[in-house]
Amino acid sequence: MTIRLGVTGATGRMGGEVLAAADDRADCEVVLAVSRSADDGNSVANVDLEPADEFETLVVDREPNVVIDFTGPESAVEYAAACADAGVALVTGTTGFDEDQLEQLQAASGEIPLLHAPNFARGVQALVNVVGRAIQNLPGYDVEVVETHHNQKRDAPSGTANRLLEEIEANGDFTGRTHGREGEAPREAGEIGVHALRAGNVTGEHEIVIADNHEELRLIHRAEDRGVFAAGALDAAVWLADRDPGSYEFADVIAE
Repeated sequence: MTIRLGVTGATGRMGGEVLAAADDRADCEVVLAVSRSADDGNSVANVDLEPADEFETLVVDREPNVVIDFTGPESAVEYAAACADAGVALVTGTTGFDEDQLEQLQAASGEIPLLHAPNFARGVQALVNVVGRAIQNLPGYDVEVVETHHNQKRDAPSGTANRLLEEIEANGDFTGRTHGREGEAPREAGEIGVHALRAGNVTGEHEIVIADNHEELRLIHRAEDRGVFAAGALDAAVWLADRDPGSYEFADVIAE
């Protein structure tokens, strides 16, 4: 089956990666690509771009099976609402949503299949799957989470770091998160240290340090190229295309 694909944020870092990756796949046909910075006649990966403010009309006219979104929280919820109105499934890797915006995504998922994931690397999902077991096996150990991204990333900690922190907190007895340290700041019992680094063109690195009893365990994932996220997002889109309305995760894609 070849799915008809729409892409938002087509001139962004991830939008361009998704278009390039889709061009190499036989199971995807891009029928719509929009950007808020689209100019007349410009294209990405041989796909003509169109203005994002026409998305609501275009998503009806072009009839994509699935739209992939890597933009920002405000635009992502707008795209989700338009997809819900048009009956088009949505995959979004956008992060940094507040509670109200997450509720809007949840509302859209009542009308369409909607998959939201902070990270589409299969290795990250494997990390999420094992970190809880590590925390269970090492009760009372100190835990620090360090994430590093390029200097233009907007949200901190990253969505992936927050997902890992949720898994850590669900499997241990912790009192809260400490974001960075300054001055006289000895570790408090039960805290989780969280550190966000922003530098250069780093694609993405997440490290979990678990230490005590004269030993330490480090769990690390490094993304060496954004293509890994694009490939995962396309896998998710193909998987989601014929699903019932509802809220899905990348873990559901990996499980099959």
